[in-house]
Amino acid sequence: MDEWVLESIVRPAEDEEAAQRSAVRKRKRTPTNGEGSDPRSRENSHGPSVVDDQLDESAEVEPPMTEEEYDIQHHKQITAKRNFENVIFGHWKIKTWYFSPYPLVETEAEESALAASQDQRIPGVRRTTVRSHGRTSDILAGGLGRAHTSGEKSTLWVCDRCFKYMTDGASWELHTRKCNRKSPPGRKVYQRGAHIIWEVDGAKDKLYCQNLSLFGKLFIDIKTLYFDMENFMFYVLTDADSQRDHVLGFFSKEKVSYDDYNLACIVVLPPYQRKSYGMLLIEFSYELSRRAGRVGTPERPLSDLGLRSYLTYWISVLIRFFRRLLSVLPPEVPVVRSTGMPDLSRLRSMSTDSSDDIIRVRKKKAKGWDGEVGSSSDPPLAVAPAIVESDAIFKSLRTVETRLNPDGSATSHATVRCTLAGIAEATNMRIEDAAFALNECGLLLRRTQDAEQIVMISREMVEVVARERGVKKMMMDLNHVLL
Repeated sequence: MDEWVLESIVRPAEDEEAAQRSAVRKRKRTPTNGEGSDPRSRENSHGPSVVDDQLDESAEVEPPMTEEEYDIQHHKQITAKRNFENVIFGHWKIKTWYFSPYPLVETEAEESALAASQDQRIPGVRRTTVRSHGRTSDILAGGLGRAHTSGEKSTLWVCDRCFKYMTDGASWELHTRKCNRKSPPGRKVYQRGAHIIWEVDGAKDKLYCQNLSLFGKLFIDIKTLYFDMENFMFYVLTDADSQRDHVLGFFSKEKVSYDDYNLACIVVLPPYQRKSYGMLLIEFSYELSRRAGRVGTPERPLSDLGLRSYLTYWISVLIRFFRRLLSVLPPEVPVVRSTGMPDLSRLRSMSTDSSDDIIRVRKKKAKGWDGEVGSSSDPPLAVAPAIVESDAIFKSLRTVETRLNPDGSATSHATVRCTLAGIAEATNMRIEDAAFALNECGLLLRRTQDAEQIVMISREMVEVVARERGVKKMMMDLNHVLL
């Protein structure tokens, strides 16, 4: 209508909509039961409501959690806290790093059973099955009711001979007096001086391997522990004294790995870390793969500490290989003297044991680990073992060019044209591992030559990386492998 209205009865459209919403909320809060309720309200409460449908549609409905998601969340919930603060291992008191699913004792089982009577299920999961929780069914043995903070229950007592675990010091002391195990079960597969690597079959010595895995899990974060040991082999590194062998660390590997993993997990006990024992175990795992005729790699994912250790190993292997590859003379032969015109074809085939014309540099023998003495024929630099010279790179792809200098002397240079796959095959590494290591140390720099992308690596570049990375000699001596 075209008429004048008073200003007091005019208001904006937004206020009108707000008033309607407020009225809807008031009607929604009106009681639908009781004696004083409006019958029309009761009728509307049972009928469809357009406003309620709109509110339901606008609300975010969380999808139900899958069994796999529940499995992962439950795993994180269990392993969020360390179940032991310290562990007594021989004469060492070691602070634990992570959760380990040690089974409950009787008193703790009663406490956990009482806690389990309450409903602790994660909302959103409709059903759970034993099969869906196969990955966490084993670690549930550790329980969530174990004391985490302080007191006697926060300390675990482990025998350093058989790895049997106890929750009180009196039982541990009584056991250590009677335990007569002097070395790990199994057979020796490597022995150099006082250091021995034992091969233990998880199917034959199941209890020992279970206890060893539980103890190692205290210092590993991302690995999942199974109590079925039949599919795994364990390689335990020990240090011998006049009485017995002391465990320094170990690694495990699957007996049959369809991904050619040569290592499942590796642990060096905290008191013996930063002594190159981990590098010895890694080198031995790759030696097992080489003898089996396979190109191995560690199981993924790698932890931060594991990735750092393997990167050091990969770079060291490549640097030692390049040093031998780009050397005119064998590293074991410092000087060659001959009468008449030299036969350059004999340079790579010379043996330090049979050649009489080699001037050997006498050096003082340096003692290694506990009674181990380095051989006088060891090369002064960290180089790959001479066994790699049987590879095709040395036989067909490597050329040595000797040029005459104006003063009558001669200069020799070694040149190799090969592919990344050839380098990986010669070093018994996967191509992706070799490429990753070369890229991390700055040697994988592409250059264009004759419209072709190539990577050029010189001996000077190799030595720069060797100094920056502190490349050392191999910790393992192939002559002491007992396989």
